[in-house]
Amino acid sequence: MLEIKIKRLDLAHTWTIARGSADYKENVFVKLEQGGICGFGEAAPNVRYGESAALTVTRMKAAAPVFEQHDLFHFEELAAALAETIRDQSCARAGLEMALLDWVGKALQAPLYRMWGLNPARAPLTSFSIGIDSPEVIQAKVEEAADYPILKIKLGMGDDEAVLGAVRRVTDRPLRVDANEGWLNKEEALEKIRWLADQNVEFVEQPLPAAMVEETAWLRERASLPIVADEAVKTAADIPKVAHAYDGINIKLMKSGGLLEALRMIHLARALDLKIMLGCMIESSLAISAAAQLAPYTDWIDLDGNLLLREDPFRGVRIERGKVLYNELPGLGVEGDF
Repeated sequence: MLEIKIKRLDLAHTWTIARGSADYKENVFVKLEQGGICGFGEAAPNVRYGESAALTVTRMKAAAPVFEQHDLFHFEELAAALAETIRDQSCARAGLEMALLDWVGKALQAPLYRMWGLNPARAPLTSFSIGIDSPEVIQAKVEEAADYPILKIKLGMGDDEAVLGAVRRVTDRPLRVDANEGWLNKEEALEKIRWLADQNVEFVEQPLPAAMVEETAWLRERASLPIVADEAVKTAADIPKVAHAYDGINIKLMKSGGLLEALRMIHLARALDLKIMLGCMIESSLAISAAAQLAPYTDWIDLDGNLLLREDPFRGVRIERGKVLYNELPGLGVEGDF
């Protein structure tokens, strides 16, 4: 019923953020087959959360009996059983649940966004991410991304002024800034945000380490730009603990453990008057298309992980000048080479 494999995804450029650099990622792909229907899922392990491709495969294999014990149409019940079976490796749960919901959508002959009653035209524009690099390479990357109206700039390595200066020498497009926990004290972060306020920046993502919640609350009181939580929030249970310190949250399927938990996070965040961003890891069009099923619910999206790849093994939603273009295929709306 389950087939699992690891694929190497080569990046078009070396990807550098405050935590390190990579030239490729190893993601785990899963195929769920029953009744002549195949559902596909993808897991993107992240070392930030103690994840690896090998351990993800191990957890997926251990969870295989769960699919034999439940009716696949009872996907809420099955997803809860997966959460009980896989306690770490949230990306493994995300990949398995993705395959499950793809299967259900195909069985019902409907895209997930239609099953949830969403209007795909309401999806906001996605940003395109520029990793940390030399000023010359950054400028080349920005020029390559000329078709994208919003850029996301990675900072937090100590050369923030040089990085942003390189960007601003070649474009005046709106920017979103992600420090990836790279600023280590609240005073430094406040100084950086005051400087960014004059740079046509929309918001700042995770300026301080996730554990520094009260320092971030102090920063939020004084900052002139919205502050968005990423590493500080994985699941819905985390949101009430940090809601006073942030203006919004970045939901990623690989952190939440899947679409259903992401949906719970969206509703809870709205109830707490938080803005919602939908993000991703380095992923193929399979996982990006899965996340896009929720995009009409959100204020901001950063669904560009597939755009950073040299080659993409799947085809799904397309991005045209930042706009997400959906298809009418059922489930996640993907085709490709498993």
